[in-house]
Amino acid sequence: MAFNSNFGRAGVQAGVGNLDDGLRTYMCRVFNWMALGLVITGAVAFAVAETTLKALFFHTVALPSGALAVRPTVLGFAAIFAPMAFVMIMSFGINRLSRSTVQALFIAFSAAMGASLSSILLSYTGASIARAFFISAVMFASMALWGYTTRKSLAGLGSFLMMGVIGLVVASLVNIFLHSSAVSMLSSFVGVGVFTLLAAYDTQRIKVSYQSVAFNYDADTVARLSIYDALSMYLNFVNLFQYMLQFFGVRSSNSE
Repeated sequence: MAFNSNFGRAGVQAGVGNLDDGLRTYMCRVFNWMALGLVITGAVAFAVAETTLKALFFHTVALPSGALAVRPTVLGFAAIFAPMAFVMIMSFGINRLSRSTVQALFIAFSAAMGASLSSILLSYTGASIARAFFISAVMFASMALWGYTTRKSLAGLGSFLMMGVIGLVVASLVNIFLHSSAVSMLSSFVGVGVFTLLAAYDTQRIKVSYQSVAFNYDADTVARLSIYDALSMYLNFVNLFQYMLQFFGVRSSNSE
């Protein structure tokens, strides 16, 4: 297998210094792609919720109480499930897709997430969204930094956190029929804990796995894999933010 241009045989001869520099560069690349994805998501969400595009994704219905509520159109429902389709395509094509294709898919995924999350801007006040986003960002950054710097192995958390994610998915599906506020609140508590810990766990996982990635893959493949790592961190942050909204979000007047 080809050696990375920065870390192949030359990297071995240069010693740990090159590996450390490469790790920092790789982590910066991961978080830059994550940040780009969040910017695209925010821009698309704003465009859908605050411009004439809104009519394509949402329509207003009258509730029995006489109040008005915003509901998704057919295109709106398609936007809700579109991000899952992009994730599946990227996951199944991890060993077959080119670097440029993965980059394009990540950008398209981020845009689809923006359309999917645009309902948040219609359901909550801007101030409460900003507050939840800021708190999520501080918590996420703090845990990611801890995961990067700690010498304590977090590998043991992997199966525990995966069980937590599965439990959250099951609870969400069940609560579609129960409409239980208690289940929703409990899920939010668990969700914040799980995705906060995942920020640290995935950061350390990326750091630990980097040496194997750097020495066993060429530069193009390393760049492609950094986007997959960025996708993991992006999903951790977005999920943390959505659960935070359950605590800090204030419903706007046009939400049910």
